[in-house]
Amino acid sequence: MHIIINNSSMNPIYEQIISQIKEEIISGELVEDTELPSVRSLSKELKISALTVKKAYDLLGEEGYTVTVHGKGTYVASVNRNVLKEEKQKEFEDEMQKIVDQARKRGITDSEIREMFEIIMEEK
Repeated sequence: MHIIINNSSMNPIYEQIISQIKEEIISGELVEDTELPSVRSLSKELKISALTVKKAYDLLGEEGYTVTVHGKGTYVASVNRNVLKEEKQKEFEDEMQKIVDQARKRGITDSEIREMFEIIMEEK
């Protein structure tokens, strides 16, 4: 597991940890039953407060991405692949919406946006 903290980011550190761990789970880099680093070891590695790591782990657990076994550690939970696929699609839809909004602000019509999308899709 490789986590990079951007101290100049507007996102809180715990959210950066959550998003990067989620991405590794969604991409399959972290598989079910993989043990995550302990709160202390990750906080030491990242040079941040253990409370920040604990908050990230707790929220990942609440969202169903991890399971913490008291006294043993935090593990990647069994995640429903359909839920992961749905989350990936939702993230992509959000990104596409931002692009469409930017295009409309620049005066590009919906039909022009569709045409651009078709051209891009044909190239790949």
